[in-house]
Amino acid sequence: MMGVDFMIEFSLEDGEFLVKVAREAIKTWLKYKRKISFMKDAPEKTKQNYGVFVTLTKAYTHELRGCIGYPFPVKPLVEATIESAIEAATGDPRFKPVTLEELESNIIVEVSILTPPKLIEVENPMDYPKKIVIGEDGLIVEKGFFKGLLLPQVAVEWNMDAEEFLSNCCLKAGLPPDAWLNKEVKISKFQAIIFAEETPNGKIIKKDLKKLL
Repeated sequence: MMGVDFMIEFSLEDGEFLVKVAREAIKTWLKYKRKISFMKDAPEKTKQNYGVFVTLTKAYTHELRGCIGYPFPVKPLVEATIESAIEAATGDPRFKPVTLEELESNIIVEVSILTPPKLIEVENPMDYPKKIVIGEDGLIVEKGFFKGLLLPQVAVEWNMDAEEFLSNCCLKAGLPPDAWLNKEVKISKFQAIIFAEETPNGKIIKKDLKKLL
């Protein structure tokens, strides 16, 4: 099943389940090098195919500590969350692996459930910024083998406007910052529902990016 356009509404309870699963997946992997399975006990909505990213940040400095995921709805959400969580903690090439002690004391776990990406179609690349809503849209930039993705919260957290968001997504793809003006570059957008811990292993909230603008 190839996922659905948003959005079956995900409740706070669904989000709490996914964030707790992500944390438990990391903990179990760090302790036993074993991948957990929650498929049988998962809420029905989380058994459907969705794109998902798991983001790990330091609790006190808010620095990124790992972020990995599936842009496309190719796996059941609960399975994709488990795999993304383990990879975010141990396989993000930008960071050394998270330790168990660090996970317990200094890591905030965040889960972003994605809509299927949609290609933004414009006659003139200069019109791309008008098609992007900060606080709502995430971006994917592609050219040949080069590909970069930024989640919607990145633009909000770094106070970017649409042009800056496009430029930073190009850089993430390994392209020049103005590559979005090249007609050979494909740009897609997606939306996300975001659930995150407020403190390590603490209360889980549903993020409203618009309130952070």
